[in-house]
Amino acid sequence: MSGDSDCTRTSPSVGSPSDNEFLLDRPKYVCSLSPDLITKAREELQEKPEWRLRDVQALRDMVCKDYPSLGTCLDDAFLLRFLRARKFDYDRALQLLVNYHTCRRSWPEVFNNLKPSAIKPVLESGFVTVLPRLDPEGRHVVCIRPDRWTPSNYPITENIRAIYLTLEKLIQSEETQVNGIVILADYKGVSLSKASHFGPFVAKKVIGILQDGFPIRIKAVNIINEPRIFKGIFAIIKPFLKEKIANRFFLHGCDLNSLHQNIPPVILPEEYGGTSGKLDISAWNELLLASEEDFLHDFSQLVLPCDSSPHDMLVSGDADEKQCDDSLRGMKPQLYYCY
Repeated sequence: MSGDSDCTRTSPSVGSPSDNEFLLDRPKYVCSLSPDLITKAREELQEKPEWRLRDVQALRDMVCKDYPSLGTCLDDAFLLRFLRARKFDYDRALQLLVNYHTCRRSWPEVFNNLKPSAIKPVLESGFVTVLPRLDPEGRHVVCIRPDRWTPSNYPITENIRAIYLTLEKLIQSEETQVNGIVILADYKGVSLSKASHFGPFVAKKVIGILQDGFPIRIKAVNIINEPRIFKGIFAIIKPFLKEKIANRFFLHGCDLNSLHQNIPPVILPEEYGGTSGKLDISAWNELLLASEEDFLHDFSQLVLPCDSSPHDMLVSGDADEKQCDDSLRGMKPQLYYCY
């Protein structure tokens, strides 16, 4: 937590001359949170404004000491994402940062050439978008529609790339770092053949990223129009979800009233019984595509060291990988049964 430690300095300006020289070109952090969100971050995330830069420096010191070849960005704003995601627990924030990089390096099909223009067909399909209005808790709602994907057009990894870039864009906002996000997934029209693309390898990878490899707080996952097949998928995946995350899944079926208890109609499009007009994907697509240069700059700071390898990953569930593989191997028969 945010207490005193051997790795902590009282100010980023304190240190050896080489440390100070290294910090000269680093952008200075300026907090953009409102007074209400500062209070919320203090109460929910253990973030103390008077200790914020000290905490960031402590994490930076740990990275430099324990993972000098990690090849990560060390800017204040970037490291703050990981501290907030783990409630300013230094060790857990460091673990998340290492996992973030390991996930990126261990799945080249997803992370090579990762930029908005490369996933333009996915964006144009409407597979993933972000609703224009925030929910009452100040959270963005990410809308995912698997029925918009045609497997013959491109592999499932392209969809994952689009979701990942969407999360990367959202987490740039300090408000999102504090408030988290909500997911709305519409499984209308998802067939057995389409669901079979979400096999054991993909399932384990995606779960690993969302739970232990990305600095975002997923506050709720609302599933709507799910066919019987989804219950089979979820029953298999649920044991590998952390209890806190599993409890944030809400399966609404075709019941819009149930959905509206979690997401108010005023921010939902007409397609989901809302009052905010037709679902418009163009605004989010334009915003993401306009961020191309920002992504290229940010990702250029995440350098892959020649001596790095996925064995550095610190995910706590690694010991359960074989069990996960064995259990997920039975997915397809159960899918047929549920279908």
